[in-house]
Amino acid sequence: MSTHDSGDWQEAIERNRERKERYFRENQRSPIPPELRDEAFPGLDFYDVDPDYRFELELDRYDDPETVVVETTADGEQTYRRVGQFRFAVDGTEVTLDAFEPTDGSDRLWVPFRDATSGDETYGAGRYVDLEPAEDRRDDGTWILDLNRAYNPTCAYNPAYECPLVPASNWLDVPIEAGERDFPVDVHDHE
Repeated sequence: MSTHDSGDWQEAIERNRERKERYFRENQRSPIPPELRDEAFPGLDFYDVDPDYRFELELDRYDDPETVVVETTADGEQTYRRVGQFRFAVDGTEVTLDAFEPTDGSDRLWVPFRDATSGDETYGAGRYVDLEPAEDRRDDGTWILDLNRAYNPTCAYNPAYECPLVPASNWLDVPIEAGERDFPVDVHDHE
């Protein structure tokens, strides 16, 4: 179910985007290669915030969550627990996304996905949404899955970073025209 409550969430997304842009442009710890920071920074690109991509959902928890090994962009591996699944509709098409927990004991959820925009309008390896229980889980146990908050992994800006790849279960055939678009510079030209 898409949720269209007050506009405060939209303003919060815009503020977070501005903060991220400033951090990436100016901060020494930015994943952006140094020669692309400051005045050379091309900026980040986002879809307009769209309430149709904000959902209030039950997490269908698996009875026996499995530990899965996720490959990374640097031919490495990371371990997560596949804990449940979100089910919702995008433009009338039913989709599901698995939710993962890190194995470090934290209870945040990681929802990675690839979609029909991947490799064209958005980063080819996919995007992520992180869900924090204190912020994204309501008192009734439902979660706010806001795809407007989808972001690129750090390896989209700098190939020196290692990022987990989106598991095949979260490859969607529909376009998710929400969140962050692809970085406008080929970072491999700046290695």
